[in-house]
Amino acid sequence: MPLTAPETCLSQAAQMGYGRGMTKTPPPGDRIAKVLARAGVASRREAERMIESGRVTVNGKRIDSPALNVTARDRITVDGKPVSEPEPSRLWLYHKPSGLVTTARDEKGRETIFDKLPEDMPRVMSVGRLDLNSEGLLLLTNDGGIKRKLELPATGWLRKYRVRVNGRPKDEDFEPLRKGLVIEGERFQPMTVTLDRQQGANAWLTIGLREGKNREIRRAIEDIGYVVNRLLRVSYGPFQLGNLKPGEVEEIRRRVLRDQLGLEAEAQPGPAAKRPARPQRKRPAIGKKPRK
Repeated sequence: MPLTAPETCLSQAAQMGYGRGMTKTPPPGDRIAKVLARAGVASRREAERMIESGRVTVNGKRIDSPALNVTARDRITVDGKPVSEPEPSRLWLYHKPSGLVTTARDEKGRETIFDKLPEDMPRVMSVGRLDLNSEGLLLLTNDGGIKRKLELPATGWLRKYRVRVNGRPKDEDFEPLRKGLVIEGERFQPMTVTLDRQQGANAWLTIGLREGKNREIRRAIEDIGYVVNRLLRVSYGPFQLGNLKPGEVEEIRRRVLRDQLGLEAEAQPGPAAKRPARPQRKRPAIGKKPRK
């Protein structure tokens, strides 16, 4: 029988002595969805859905609510597989080729980016998505907390794209994108748009935006009467595609990751170092002369 939310709360309350002394000490550990995200299983939201669908067990019992704290002593499995201890947070740059979907499983049987990653890569999640026909920079991480942080609109990182459209547009054609569009009742934030050059029947643009709605650039361009026939993401915040070739992966150095994301250096827990004792100078006893 799965543990329900009330049962998990009562179980934790009993462990902590709630009701006997009315202690206000919260249950030890972290929320299970946070632990699963930190272990690279899924983002917190995805982990919560996995829990609600009955795919997660704790100490041999299936749970159906994320309202549960767990500690390192608890045995957690997902789909029958043990969840390992969280590894240090890591981040990779990946040059997504066109023709791959950015999902772990595709109901249509199409190849995913995870099918094409190097075999020595650990379990990772994508930060946001690029659609089937889009290419360029995609960030990958083993930490669901980092994934969530970078996807939040509040992060405000600028994402830049090189975009090829069919036709001969003029710079003023893109003014609606710069002001912000409303398409089918959905509001799009203002974009930065630069008309770079005309190349035959196509024009090249550089577009920057700070949110990641589904097919945002393609929909915005279609709304002003043009069609995108190539879309390449070249940067995501401070991270650049650079000379990374399609299909290649490059890990971000730990120091850079810490500086850009504000992560604290991971230190091994242990007792605080004691301050060395100040040497004491011996003084002669009263009435006695010091030895020479």
